[in-house]
Amino acid sequence: MILTLDVAVLLAVIIYFRIRRRVQARSRSDQWTTVAIVLVFGLLIAPTDFGQGVLEVVGQLAQGVSQTDHP
Repeated sequence: MILTLDVAVLLAVIIYFRIRRRVQARSRSDQWTTVAIVLVFGLLIAPTDFGQGVLEVVGQLAQGVSQTDHP
């Protein structure tokens, strides 16, 4: 039996468990580590179909927000 694990899936699991922790107990270096992991995750997921779909949805949301009239 061959087990393959996508690096992006592994990083998503790591991010999930790191973000679940209490914010008050984090050191500055721990926060920067989380930021670095999230950036690498973003770079890995960006060229995929899922990443392109997320980019399109976020772009449409940003466009909708920018076109709303504020009273």
